[in-house]
Amino acid sequence: MSGHSRAHVLAPRILPVALLHPTLHALLHATLLAGRAQAQQKPATPADPAGRFSIPAGTILPIELRSTLSPEKSKPGQAISGRIMQDVPLPAGARIKAGSKVFGRVLAITPASAGVPPSISLQFDRLAIAGQTISIATNLRAIAGFVRIEEAQIPTTSGGEGEVYRWLPTAQIGGDVVYGANAPVGSAENAEDIVGRSVDGGVLVQVRAKPGAACRGSIAGNPAPQALWVFSADACGVYGINHLVIAHAGRTAPAGVIVLASNAGKLKIPGGTGMLLRVNAPAEN
Repeated sequence: MSGHSRAHVLAPRILPVALLHPTLHALLHATLLAGRAQAQQKPATPADPAGRFSIPAGTILPIELRSTLSPEKSKPGQAISGRIMQDVPLPAGARIKAGSKVFGRVLAITPASAGVPPSISLQFDRLAIAGQTISIATNLRAIAGFVRIEEAQIPTTSGGEGEVYRWLPTAQIGGDVVYGANAPVGSAENAEDIVGRSVDGGVLVQVRAKPGAACRGSIAGNPAPQALWVFSADACGVYGINHLVIAHAGRTAPAGVIVLASNAGKLKIPGGTGMLLRVNAPAEN
């Protein structure tokens, strides 16, 4: 991205559960049953003998949030949705096509008050694929503002005369380097360390753990390259939304329940925000 360097990459923020305000602890307990009820599906092959699809644990779903969320305007029970931003490969040659939808709902709202940070509890628990709507349980690996998403699609160098724009390198959210269309992807720490390849609409890379953070590499015996869109292999936490923290990612109990909070008194998650959702492993359900 022109005028930007890796030093520009902001450190992600995930708030340790132990540091949460007591009200947020109460919110997590209040939504525990809802999270468990939505998280009882078992990962399977892409389609069972009856032709019903199921998504393997560890699969990452790169989505764009389709509407703005805030404590002032959102309500418990409100339907929410996201758009899959690149094809997501599944075993046996199946795939979730770009443009498919994931659906969920707002579970709870905590408005800002004296000494209590505002928060929104939500879940994405359904995926529309191949004319079916299937149940899923997901956690939130990373979230980024739309400006960071746009920056990740701007070449980091200006092209010379005759150079094709899409062949120029770009920097993923988190720092990985994409060497143009249908080209290798190098890690943020060492550009010669190849983690995957760019494809139409995004990248397919081997997911990596984030040192010092809760995000992990491959899980549940699913080492397949994952569709990360504009995110790096180890992208984890919040990027480009300064007030936002992930108070609960939904990986542990209450599984499938995501709690987003603010450290600045106001909370707003605009439409166009990008998210990496990950299908929970059985032990997390």
